[in-house]
Amino acid sequence: MGANLADLVQVAATQRPDVPAIVTTDRTTTWAELERLVRAVSGGLTTRRLDRGDRGASVLGNSLGTATPYFGTMRAGLVAVPINNSDTATEISAVLTSSGAKLVIADRQTVKAVRDASGGEVPVIEVGTDEWRRLTVGSTPPPDFETDPESLAVLIYTAGTSGQPKGAMLTHRALLSNLDQRLRVTDPAPMLADDVVLIVLPMFHIYALNAALGLVARCGATAVISDRFDPEDSLRMVQDHKVTNIAGAPPMYIAWSAIPNFAHRMSSVRMLASGAAPLLPAVYQQFASAGLTIWEGYGMTEASPVITSAIVTGVSKAGSVGQPLPGVETKLVDDSGNEVEEGDPGEIIVRGPNLFSGYWPDGADGPDGDGWFGTGDVAIADHEGDLRLVDRRRDLILVSGFNVYPREIETVIAAAPGVAEVAVVGVTHPYTGEAVKAIVVPKLDVQLHSEDVLAFAQQHLARFKAPTIVEVVRALPHSVTGKIQKSGLKERAIDAESISDISDQLKQEADATTVQEQGEVKPANDSSAS
Repeated sequence: MGANLADLVQVAATQRPDVPAIVTTDRTTTWAELERLVRAVSGGLTTRRLDRGDRGASVLGNSLGTATPYFGTMRAGLVAVPINNSDTATEISAVLTSSGAKLVIADRQTVKAVRDASGGEVPVIEVGTDEWRRLTVGSTPPPDFETDPESLAVLIYTAGTSGQPKGAMLTHRALLSNLDQRLRVTDPAPMLADDVVLIVLPMFHIYALNAALGLVARCGATAVISDRFDPEDSLRMVQDHKVTNIAGAPPMYIAWSAIPNFAHRMSSVRMLASGAAPLLPAVYQQFASAGLTIWEGYGMTEASPVITSAIVTGVSKAGSVGQPLPGVETKLVDDSGNEVEEGDPGEIIVRGPNLFSGYWPDGADGPDGDGWFGTGDVAIADHEGDLRLVDRRRDLILVSGFNVYPREIETVIAAAPGVAEVAVVGVTHPYTGEAVKAIVVPKLDVQLHSEDVLAFAQQHLARFKAPTIVEVVRALPHSVTGKIQKSGLKERAIDAESISDISDQLKQEADATTVQEQGEVKPANDSSAS
């Protein structure tokens, strides 16, 4: 096997040429056919006079046209920069500028936003058009070259501690290492060559890109890809294609749990994986009662992504994300970097060849001199050594597995007409794990309406980042130094959003907007001078 991630497609095409590689609603593509497409894309990109190491971005929904540019970009020696296809033109522009992308591939749904974002400065190619066909049909593959495993393969932007997206630099070594680390677990095996894998997770996210699609290529398995998640449609796909392996996230399992006879419709499935966010124990138990085991894991973009999994021990427990993969080390440490006492919570730090090389462009804030990287997530190890996540040290909000940084949202909403001050917090949500709530103070003598703030935010932010709840108040609590005290706001928000009946919640529209207009939020008691 070569050192380039895209070599996985070539190996699968050699060993399993006639096996379906990717199945979509309108097409089945074998591994041999996929290899021809990847070679064509890589050849077409080479004709664009792009140098090795240049960045090639993509803003695409899930399809065959997502996988071919992804692998083709790397085959050409370029760096793949997958961008969230729900991002606004402003957000896409920020990634293009930061990454220095030399070309962007879009689809019919995203091309307008991408062209607006590029401003004519970066070439945009739309999949399926004549320009796309000219790029790929009859293109001569680039000459063979030796890939340095430490060279950059993928640049994925994720929320940083400053509130601005930061590009995590993932090498071919890191991505391939994580695939091999997972395959060192055999009982149960995360994936087998004859698995049929359902991928409805968005393929701009590292979970779908490497933990799902990458592992499919590594095993020469079959991916059944859908461009959107619909509970009924996805179960129909499971039955029609005899799916055996599902790369899932909590919102999917919650939605399926509300469908009668869901377990019977999943009778072909041997592996149910869940990641990206904590799974509600009640949902885990519902599947377990139906004879289906969900194997939870934990990871992050910077780890390519999987760090721990319940499959490591072969014992699945509600609320547990298991133990480190073979070849991955973890510790729980306190604020001073010392390992915590048994049973105490501590920040997870991780070390292994699957780690990223720091943030673009200079590798800042990557693993330390000894190879350790602080995740910012806090966990407790139970008496068997299995980890249970309890908190996040960084003030991130996790919406369906995607990082949302409050400061970024606050900056946007603060620019809305009539807003004097804003605080953004995460609230518990049974479908997405967390939802974004904005608490705003109007300017003096201004009548501010929640609906107007919501509309402004939705215009300037991707859908998963935009608040679903806006509360207008007369004042926010501050410390004696003037800092907004969010601890009291979080307690209030969680109390206000506590949900006792998941089934009732699922009957509502998942992305329904809730607006509230209430009185003053009382300051929390503060005896500190922070």
